[in-house]
Amino acid sequence: MDKQGDAILELAHVAKRFGERKAVDDLSLRIGAGQVYALLGPNGAGKTTTLNLILGFLAADAGRVSVDGFDVTRDPMRARATIAYLTETVMLNPTLSGIENLRYFALLCGHHIDAAKARDLLSSAGLQADAHARRAEGYSKGMRQKVGLAIALAKHARLLLLDEPTSGLDASAANDFSRVVRLASSRGMAVLMATHDLYRVVDAADRIGILHDGRLRLERGVEGLCAASLESLYLDQLARAQRAQEPQAA
Repeated sequence: MDKQGDAILELAHVAKRFGERKAVDDLSLRIGAGQVYALLGPNGAGKTTTLNLILGFLAADAGRVSVDGFDVTRDPMRARATIAYLTETVMLNPTLSGIENLRYFALLCGHHIDAAKARDLLSSAGLQADAHARRAEGYSKGMRQKVGLAIALAKHARLLLLDEPTSGLDASAANDFSRVVRLASSRGMAVLMATHDLYRVVDAADRIGILHDGRLRLERGVEGLCAASLESLYLDQLARAQRAQEPQAA
């Protein structure tokens, strides 16, 4: 299947400045339905700014951002309604159970689901059955992420945005996360994750983009890459970008 055929997210020549600094510089990328795209880059590369532009929290100075055909600038509410956004730490009501959190957040999105449907969605997202009725205050980060994915499934989100999703996860939880991402893509969601976790990128993503100083330095599929070769490629691209910025000797 050509996972780029049905575009869910498109950025076309997007730019964003903060004063004299170019946070995002002529950025173009396209993510299709069922595709997992990993956006890599050091701190300050522009990953968080890119996510905020997609969410409509920031307005682009130039270019166009569209989600599922909706222009984020002209129709921000309809665009945002198609997005599920999972931050590094998924925020749940600690006094509610997994089922109650899922039903509550689904209702906020205009979807009424009963307890049986909530259990099905939580199980699909990988949350063990004995945790469904437990208060979320006792959940690990990985368990909270699974509830977040279940909320995205209940919302019928078309685009899933992930910000450093594997930070702080142990190996087992990170492996579960990769399975959860693949589940989302199998449901037809486009997935964009901003991450430093090169091992999980190879395991979960279809394509990568390396961002440095707001510019996309390299974009390619993960075919033929292992974690070590991706790390070498990543470091080489950063070194090239840094050398290009150095003043030329007289």
